[in-house]
Amino acid sequence: MTQILLSLLFPLSLLSCHNATSKQTTETRQQASTQLSTSEKVDTTDNILSHTIYTQTDSARVVELLKMKPTGNDALFYARKLKGIPYVASTLEVADPEQLVVNLRELDCTTLVETTLALALTKRQHSDSFADYCHNLQRLRYWDGQMNGYLSRLHYFSWWWHNNKDKGIIKEVTLPTKYTTVINVQNNYMSVHPDRYKFLKLHPEWVDSIARMEQRYNGPDGRYLMEQYTSLSQKELSAIHDGDLIAIVTTKKGIDYSHLGFAVWGKDGKLHLLNASSIHHKVVEEPKTLRQYLKEHPSSIGIRLWRM
Repeated sequence: MTQILLSLLFPLSLLSCHNATSKQTTETRQQASTQLSTSEKVDTTDNILSHTIYTQTDSARVVELLKMKPTGNDALFYARKLKGIPYVASTLEVADPEQLVVNLRELDCTTLVETTLALALTKRQHSDSFADYCHNLQRLRYWDGQMNGYLSRLHYFSWWWHNNKDKGIIKEVTLPTKYTTVINVQNNYMSVHPDRYKFLKLHPEWVDSIARMEQRYNGPDGRYLMEQYTSLSQKELSAIHDGDLIAIVTTKKGIDYSHLGFAVWGKDGKLHLLNASSIHHKVVEEPKTLRQYLKEHPSSIGIRLWRM
């Protein structure tokens, strides 16, 4: 991610490449599910564009992509259509008060994921409407699908995945015999380093609210697939499909996940990563295996996966 930090030092959009993550209580999850239908009624396609920042190039490209007929997994299809787009962090930090940002000209790991899933969601709704796409993007990016200022954005990936699971958009992919290690979420990067966030610097009064949210959702939050198991064959990891969302678990202090991307089974029979890469400076399908990628980043200790 907010990679979600996105690089960690450019937390952005989601803190992971950037989003800060954490676990939600049962009560909070039930509230999210209850509120979703209300939020969708509030932001109809008639008014969503009034609080959306985009260019004519962005809207035309969205419509062009939605008119295509996906082959294979729709998430992977659309992610591949975004290959080559430059990697740029913090593209959501442009408006105060908060507005919905649509930018298909520059992506980081979090906005790649959100853009891809919003396209796939809209296509599944049999729509090629830019306004419908914006509606789905807002559903993905904000608590309960409602944009109500900077604090309503799902800044950490744990927040992001829990809330989008509650909305019924994604479900976790698990491998019971190989998910052996518990992740203990301890997010505090945003509240400890507010100077690295444009709008927290401008609004220091928001930092306490961020800190309370971080504390509320910290703690044990499920299990993950350890790095060494990512080298197993497709047969051994058959629960993982092309286009599954991958979040990389990190030991970096203050965040839960350091990077996001999509699973791709290569011709070599090994798992690879399609991602917005700060190393390659663009969206790429990594030629190296996911195991090789993780080994080159010692703080990356494993992965978790979700499917739309």
